[in-house]
Amino acid sequence: MPDGIYFTAEHELLRDQIRRFIAEEVLPFADAWENDGMVPRATLRKMGAIGLFGVRYPEAYGGSDMDTRATVVLAEELGRSTYSGFAITALVHTDMASIHIFNAGSDKQRKRYMPGIISGDLITAVAVTEPDAGSDVKSIRTTARFEENNFVLNGAKMFITNGVHADLYCVAAKTLSQEEGSNNVTMFLIEKGAPGFTVSRALDKHGWRCSDTAELVFEDCVVPADSVLGEVGQGFYAIMRNFQNERIVLGAMAMGEAQAALDLTLDYVRTRKAFGAPLWEKQAIRQRLAMLSAKVEAGRQLVYATSVRDAAGEEVVKEVSMVKAYCGELVNEVMYDCLQFHGGMGYMRECPIERMTRDARIQAIGGGATEVMLEEVAKRI
Repeated sequence: MPDGIYFTAEHELLRDQIRRFIAEEVLPFADAWENDGMVPRATLRKMGAIGLFGVRYPEAYGGSDMDTRATVVLAEELGRSTYSGFAITALVHTDMASIHIFNAGSDKQRKRYMPGIISGDLITAVAVTEPDAGSDVKSIRTTARFEENNFVLNGAKMFITNGVHADLYCVAAKTLSQEEGSNNVTMFLIEKGAPGFTVSRALDKHGWRCSDTAELVFEDCVVPADSVLGEVGQGFYAIMRNFQNERIVLGAMAMGEAQAALDLTLDYVRTRKAFGAPLWEKQAIRQRLAMLSAKVEAGRQLVYATSVRDAAGEEVVKEVSMVKAYCGELVNEVMYDCLQFHGGMGYMRECPIERMTRDARIQAIGGGATEVMLEEVAKRI
């Protein structure tokens, strides 16, 4: 929902552009993408062609050089599409993976890759999570040993969004065996097809069905020393830095999803009759929807206000953690009741709210589980 307190006319033009793209290029086709388990590359290139992959990147690379608020607009509107698998495919590329290349990449890496990233010709993934290490980044086991001006990677990554079809992977590995904890992680930029790097399998998910998700395996994967993103041993800090952006993105996406669910449900209960009157006439139903609307507005305002502070360069770790915890839980609360008010129809695969409810479940897990986020808040209150 547009808000003139936080957004400029430029942001609202971006919002209108995204809505037109979704209406014309997503909604007519996305059911097929759900069955196929992927968003077509042609669609992603169209997003790039109209500038949606470069809203935060400099004009020198083909971007629009906007701020955090543009990220929020993009994420919120993609969430409103009702196809969250499509939304996360795009948002991982724009704000969770390629941002590592822009923030930590060398001039040579940026010049080589950023134009293709922004155009949609190169799609990115970020590979940090492992079977035994999710939110606990320090516990990753993938290693990278230095040999003859190369690094040799061994290990596996799990639950990697865009993992099947990406072209470029930002991969976290431990590089300094004598160090422990925060100074023992390095990020690498690895192209698909690198010797020893394989996409082990595509994963079959509960939701986000049109988002391709993979397990990756590195078996003596040799990459040149200039594949390091940033400095050796500084990858943990790069990951933590980007978590703030990622969590704002996920919060905005969740509020877009929640608003779309409320809109669909309000339309449904105003027309669906039971016991001789529309469901809207039942006090319990309309009051519950009124309370959910109030909560979603509160969540949206928290996202917006946090994005303004982040754009101004303020320290917002506490607020971002609140965003991720509150919005991730709230979208699931909204979906539960919206499906309930759809009755039996809400349980059918043909009903959008059924898909949206499945898609929303991950919002309380991915990008920082609610419990982890609440601990971050607790440290700062």
